[in-house]
Amino acid sequence: MSHFQRLAPTPPDPAFSLIATFAADNFPSKVDLCPGFYRDEYAKPWILPSVVQAKQLLQQDPTVDHEHLPLSGHPELIAGAHKLVFGSDQDEVSRVASIQTVSGTGSNHLGARFLSDELAPLRKSVWISDPSWINHTEIWLNVNPQIERRTYPYYGRKTQSLDFEGMKNTLLQEAIAGDVVILHGCAHNPTGLDFSREQWTTIADICEQKDLFPFFDLAYQGFASGDFDNDAWPIRHFFNRKNLEFVVAQSFSKNFGLYGERIGALHVVSRSPEISSRISGKLVRLQRAQITSPPAFGARIAAKILGDQALYRQWQDDLHRMSGRMKQMRQRLYEELMKRNTPGSWEHILSEIGMFSMTGLSRDQVTELIEKYHVYLLPSGRISVTGLTEMNVAYVAESFSQVIRQVDNSR
Repeated sequence: MSHFQRLAPTPPDPAFSLIATFAADNFPSKVDLCPGFYRDEYAKPWILPSVVQAKQLLQQDPTVDHEHLPLSGHPELIAGAHKLVFGSDQDEVSRVASIQTVSGTGSNHLGARFLSDELAPLRKSVWISDPSWINHTEIWLNVNPQIERRTYPYYGRKTQSLDFEGMKNTLLQEAIAGDVVILHGCAHNPTGLDFSREQWTTIADICEQKDLFPFFDLAYQGFASGDFDNDAWPIRHFFNRKNLEFVVAQSFSKNFGLYGERIGALHVVSRSPEISSRISGKLVRLQRAQITSPPAFGARIAAKILGDQALYRQWQDDLHRMSGRMKQMRQRLYEELMKRNTPGSWEHILSEIGMFSMTGLSRDQVTELIEKYHVYLLPSGRISVTGLTEMNVAYVAESFSQVIRQVDNSR
C-alpha cells in the first residue's frame, strides 16, 4: 500500500484549468477573458519596450553572471521598490524592513508566515474581502489552518458597487485587536472597484482605533491607472500615520510584464528602526528555509529600468499604453452592449479600474457563453478586459446580449 493512499484528489485551479480548456478549443472565434495577464490589441502577450531595452543592456554587460543574489535580494531593486511604494521622501525608510520575494504570491505567503509567527494575541483572524483573489484564502490556509479566515463585505452584487458601509460595520463590530485585514492597494481583484481617498482615511481610522493589522496586496501599481503616485496613495497615507504598522506585498508581474520571472518584494512597516532590523533578520531566515535566494534575472531587468532615467521614462510610456488600452476596451464593450440594448446596468464597466470587471452574469450564463459561444470567463462572471480587442469586442457583446436574454440569471 502506498504511503499516500489517504491523499484525497485536489480540485484543479479554476482559472488555469479554463486556460487549458481554451487552448484546446479549435473554434476560430474563441475569446479568452479569463487570465490576469496583459494582452495587446491582437490578444497576444506583449513585452514592454523598456524591458526589451533593459535586457539588451544586461546582455552587453560583461559583469552580469549567474551567481545568486544576496539573501535579501537585489539591493537596487529593493531601493527602487521603496520609492515606488512609499515615495521619494525616504526620511522614514528605516522603519521599513524589505526583502525581495518570488513575485506577489511569494510576498503574500512570506508575509502571512511572518505574521502567523509573530502577531499577538494567539487567537487571530485574517479578514479577506468578499470577493477577493482566490489565493488569499489558499495562502493563509496553507500557512496556518488555525488562523480563522473571515470575510468582510466588499461588493454589492445587486448594485454592482462597493459595499463600504458593510465593510466598515463588519470590521467595527467583529474584528478584534491583532486581526489581519487584507486590503487591495489599487485595482481590486476581481471587482475593479476601489475606495475613495475619504474611504481609505476611514479605513485607516478603524485600523488604528481597533489595533488591526493592515496587509496591502499591491499587484497593479502604475498598471492600474498609469500613475504610480495615485495608485500608491492609500499606502502612503497609512505610512504617514506613525501609529500604524502594516505589510505591503508588492508584485512586478503586471507593471513590468515579467510574469514568468517571478519578481516581487515584501515590506513590513514598524514603529522604529530597531524593530525593523529585527524583522529584517526574521524575514531572511524564513525565506532562507524556503528558497534561499530570490530570482536574479528579472530583478536585474526591473532594477535597470528603475535606476535609468531614459528606461524609466520609457516604462512610464509603456504603463500609459497598457492602462489606456484597458480603458479604451471598457468603453468599447460598454458601447457595444448599449448598441444592442443589452438588459441590465453596465455603467460600472466604465467606473472600474484595472484589468478586471464583474459582469453580474450567473454561473449558468457563464457556462452557456463558454459552451455555445466559446467566450471564456470565470464562473464568478469576472472578465479580464485585456482579452478584448477591436476584432472581438462586438462578438463578445453580442454573445453577452444573447445569453442574458436566453438564460435565467437566478443561479
